Amino acid sequence: MPEAKIAPSILAGDFGNLASECKRMMSCGADWLHIDIMDGHFVPNLTIGAPVVTCIRGAIPKGDSFFDCHMMVSKPEQWVDDFAKAGGDQYCFHFEATSDPNALIDQIHAAGMRAGCAIKPKTPASAVFDLVPKLDMVLVMTVEPGFGGQKFMHDCMPKVEELRSKFPDLDIEVDGGLSAATIDVAADAGANVIVAGTGVFQAKDPREAIALLRDTVNKAQLTK
Repeated sequence: MPEAKIAPSILAGDFGNLASECKRMMSCGADWLHIDIMDGHFVPNLTIGAPVVTCIRGAIPKGDSFFDCHMMVSKPEQWVDDFAKAGGDQYCFHFEATSDPNALIDQIHAAGMRAGCAIKPKTPASAVFDLVPKLDMVLVMTVEPGFGGQKFMHDCMPKVEELRSKFPDLDIEVDGGLSAATIDVAADAGANVIVAGTGVFQAKDPREAIALLRDTVNKAQLTK
């Protein structure tokens, strides 16, 4: 099973001081920075685009942080090159947003990024089984995509278990409602990449919150 990776979602940060917030998370022990890109079409909310990612990358050089770009957009093929140029390390598209995921994965890899595929709560894990040999990560959404601060959906955990059983070496990410109160069930199901927004950014001690998430994943791995 791959190593634990903790990815604070910058959607929960202070957008008036975004570069500083990203640096704060990295100094507190984050492995990745999870960057939520929403276009107002695939999801109703609107967040940031490649120009903002470029600015963050200018403040935090490649090698100092890993940018996990979660593309909640209706035309993911359109933005691959822009996010590669902006400094993205991983481009995670939604299975539901593309008619040709294989071609999109090839496009992402050709642009020099890791390829991830996200599935909404109602999309079965089996939808991505045939894609996994080409993917670097699968993201199982544990809330409906589009807004932060939602409650964790426990009924998504069988999908994580199914993926982990079938693909023991795959990075499996969970996103939505992750905190100290919900990490146990996600870690036990087999998730190793943990996205946490308010659970980290609004914690009294973000360093402690990140360490708790990582330790829980590591302990769960020892029992597998």
